Amino acid sequence: MLDATNLFFSRAADHLELPDSLRTILQTPRRVVRVEIVTESDDGKLLHHLGFRVQHNTARGPMKGGLRFHPSMDEDHAASLASLMTWKTAVVDIPYGGAKGGINCDPSKLSSTELYRITTRFVELMKEVLGPTIDIPAPDVNTNAQIMGWIMDEYSKYYGFSPGIVTGKPVDLFGSLGREEATGRGVMYSLEEYLKTDGRKLADISVAIQGFGNVGSNAARLIAEQGGRIVAVSDISGGIANANGIDIPALLAWIADHGVVEGFPGADAIDGADVLTYKADILIPAAMEEAITAENADDIQAEAIVEAANGPTTPEAHDRLHSRGITVIPDILANAGGVTVSYFEWSQNIQQFRWEVERVNQELELVMRRAYTKVAELAQETGLDLRTAAFVLAIKRVARAAASRQSVDHLLPKGLLD
Repeated sequence: MLDATNLFFSRAADHLELPDSLRTILQTPRRVVRVEIVTESDDGKLLHHLGFRVQHNTARGPMKGGLRFHPSMDEDHAASLASLMTWKTAVVDIPYGGAKGGINCDPSKLSSTELYRITTRFVELMKEVLGPTIDIPAPDVNTNAQIMGWIMDEYSKYYGFSPGIVTGKPVDLFGSLGREEATGRGVMYSLEEYLKTDGRKLADISVAIQGFGNVGSNAARLIAEQGGRIVAVSDISGGIANANGIDIPALLAWIADHGVVEGFPGADAIDGADVLTYKADILIPAAMEEAITAENADDIQAEAIVEAANGPTTPEAHDRLHSRGITVIPDILANAGGVTVSYFEWSQNIQQFRWEVERVNQELELVMRRAYTKVAELAQETGLDLRTAAFVLAIKRVARAAASRQSVDHLLPKGLLD
């Protein structure tokens, strides 16, 4: 995955005619940390895991990024996702740099007590390189508000009351209203902006959503509330489809009772992978990385893809989609709603003042629509696709900030000053 991120970066860097030295500076992480986590299981055995934190860039502010608990978590994953966070925060113009990390554990095989021990040990080992003005973690795959609460509590044991150490916390523990649905809401705003180009609304389209966790389910609910027709969804149990539209409130109620989409009586069962190629106007990949590849890109029927997941499209697949005239709204733009409301949460923690949910959503809408407009205008002016245009915009902002800190603006290539 790191190779894919670097390739997308390089295409934007080529457009900007960046010298190799500057490319190396912008791509190289500021710090990489790996820790050994040894804890005790409920039955008295030793558990061994590795924890990672890659801190990519601080030019535009403290570093920000999720914590992922997954068996595949490693330094390469963390480095790629940390880089994406640097560009994502720059695209939506919030004052952060990028970071990412996690633990190579499988929470489904751990008790709550075991997971608590692993999490708090990770914080104990990482505490010197984390902090409200240094690096602020957030939820990611297999982590949630509860785990963020544990992190806040553990960190505060060493440094005093520190609600700003993490975002995505429970609302009762200084989290922000609107944070839970923020990424899905940002996806909806991005899709609305895309549809505006030819005068359409959400009520005019059909949507297939791969992945029905926090992001996918909230995107489905919000789009359906505006009249959008959700025709196919999938999760770890498989897929379901109904060309006339799935009753999303009924599906959410089913999942609340059964845990998965499998068996939902209001749709036909299909293979989970077939959701990606199901006939729909819009495809929203909202699961893991590299879901859309060279093997399935030619079978996708959607006119546009809104990347709710991080890195769901490989470079080969992106090129095939582009050659077919399929628009891709890239992850560093489309799914930036989560980090944007994380910024709002952090701001509230620093101010010790809570915003009402109406203000959170209004501010999020402003940020997302403005960011989409900036990227779309740059793409139109330069003839670039939206992904490359988003990277160009982000690289410009990061490079200018870095140069301004050192008063070396005069050394920047002309492409960064335009």
